[in-house]
Amino acid sequence: MAEARGLTLTTVNISAPDPGVLARFYQQLLDWEIKAEEPDWVLLKAADGGVGLAVQREENYVQPRWPAGPADQQMMMHLEIRVDDLESAGAKAAALGATPADHQPQEDVRVYIDPAGHPFCLWLAE
Repeated sequence: MAEARGLTLTTVNISAPDPGVLARFYQQLLDWEIKAEEPDWVLLKAADGGVGLAVQREENYVQPRWPAGPADQQMMMHLEIRVDDLESAGAKAAALGATPADHQPQEDVRVYIDPAGHPFCLWLAE
C-alpha cells in the first residue's frame, strides 16, 4: 500500500440549525477568531493556528442524546477541551448558554451540552 503524503487535517465541521449562533458560542468559549462567515457556514481558528472548527447549517438537524439509548439520535463526535480549572471553565460555558449534562462519568471531566445540543467535554489538565 502506498504511503499517503501531503494529508493535513485542517478543520472539524459540526452541524447546527443556526451556524452563526453556535459559532459565536465556541468563539467566546475558546477565545478563537471567526476567520470566514457565510450564511450557512462559519470557520473559527485559534490565533496560534492549528485545526479549526467550522459550523455548517443542517436543515434537518436533530440533536444527539447523551448518553444515547438504542433508538436515540447518536452523537457522531464530540469536542474535548482541556482546561486549567473545571469550575471556572464550566461557569464560563454555562454563562454562554451550555448546560451541564445529567450524566457526569468522571471526576476530572465535565460534560456540557452546547446550545445546539452537542455534548462536549471540559477536562482538567494535569
